[in-house]
Amino acid sequence: MAVQMGGVLIKMGQFLSARADVLPEEITAELSGLQDEVPPEDFNHIRKLAEAELGAPLDEKYDGFNEEPLAAASLGQVHRARLQVNHAETSPDWIDVVVKIQRPDIEMIIATDLAALRTVSNWLMRYKPISRRADIPALLSEFSRVLYEEIDYLAEGRNAETFAENFKDTPGVQVPGVLWTHTTKRVLTLEDVYAIKVTDYDQITAAGVPRPEVAKRLFDIYLKQIFEDGFFHADPHPGNLFVNPNSAGEEGWQLTFVDFGMVGRVTPSVRAGIRELVIGVGTKDAARMVNSYQMLNILLPYADLELITQAEAKVFDRFWGKSMEELREIPLDEMHEFAKEYRELAYTMPFQLPQDLIFLLRTIAILSGMCTGLDPKFNVWESITPYAGKLLAEEDGSSWDFLVKEVGAILQSLIALPRQWETALGKIERDELGVRAPMIELQVGKLELTMRRIVFALIFLALLTSGVQLHLGGEIIFARVLYGGAVVSLVAMILAKPSQR
Repeated sequence: MAVQMGGVLIKMGQFLSARADVLPEEITAELSGLQDEVPPEDFNHIRKLAEAELGAPLDEKYDGFNEEPLAAASLGQVHRARLQVNHAETSPDWIDVVVKIQRPDIEMIIATDLAALRTVSNWLMRYKPISRRADIPALLSEFSRVLYEEIDYLAEGRNAETFAENFKDTPGVQVPGVLWTHTTKRVLTLEDVYAIKVTDYDQITAAGVPRPEVAKRLFDIYLKQIFEDGFFHADPHPGNLFVNPNSAGEEGWQLTFVDFGMVGRVTPSVRAGIRELVIGVGTKDAARMVNSYQMLNILLPYADLELITQAEAKVFDRFWGKSMEELREIPLDEMHEFAKEYRELAYTMPFQLPQDLIFLLRTIAILSGMCTGLDPKFNVWESITPYAGKLLAEEDGSSWDFLVKEVGAILQSLIALPRQWETALGKIERDELGVRAPMIELQVGKLELTMRRIVFALIFLALLTSGVQLHLGGEIIFARVLYGGAVVSLVAMILAKPSQR
């Protein structure tokens, strides 16, 4: 349906394909195959929009414009062209460019589709099983923000320049220059830097570029983006990453990035949350893991923190400390069963990830797969170790401050331990110690609710039947009284809620 309707619905499907935090595997797996490749727009319509934006015919703005699109997507399409660049002291240069042009009326289409989605989201939030599980308006707000950022080509141009500035001193990285004289909000002109796709392994090898080096450089570049720059290219699919073997310089080849419409940002608070997450994993501290989730703002307000902590502890008990070789020796069925069990647990819990964090996790997942494809022996853990160590050493810019804080936290826990034992023993003596079993409580609550509704239903049927009998017998007043009682019973049955525990 998304493919047939196109536009926003394709983007929504792609957006939801990464939301394993709010959707079951059957849906995300189906949506993950949704590609942003659609039939191209009629070139006459594209020409009309581009000329209106640039204020001149294409033949005047460009020296040769290829009407056949290089790529067509749901929001726009890309064409190749040539451009004359004049220099004051030298003869003119001819450069190859790519021109990204929005589809006509795409803003109106987006506004219409988003209005429809907002109406549906309001309906869905009235259904308790959904409203308890996900904040639909918040999801739609995130999606809308990302979508409008993606159709602002001025913002995309600025993103490209920010990326180029961050890597100006890093050899072996290529970013296309933006030609601002030929760029508007709906038309973007960039240097043509298209080369060998990063997934064309045979061509990379034939060009004499070692694939393990490509994998290492790609991963290192993303680690820099995430942990140092706090600004990362969030759409690393094969159509946006190239290997240029013909570049000059000491590196001998360049890794080329294109399409900066989708970027992610790692804010200081997210960085602090990631650091807490790394420490929690390193120390097998399930409570600290949950604290990192709170810092990263991925838990909905009603989250059962104790139950989540128990789940994290189970993961640690089963997998923590195992080497990659040991993990490989675990039977595949066991790993799959555990992953399925934990996924279902995550699905029933109130997790909802902010979009920038989704971008980050999605980017890392895609990146790991691409690096492994380039180099089957690629080891993610070895590559990330230096950055993980750097995070562990940082605490307000000082590893010494970090150590003091950690020791203080341990001492505070030790000091509080006798009082906690005293409280626990007191509860045992007074027979006040209880064991929480949230899932059992939930099932008991549902059973109580069902029984309550059955009772109201029986009362409703009894009053309704009696009222009908009295009505047929001519006792209209008494019949109406029983009808009123039946209506009250029906309303009570509908509005019945589980008892609070």
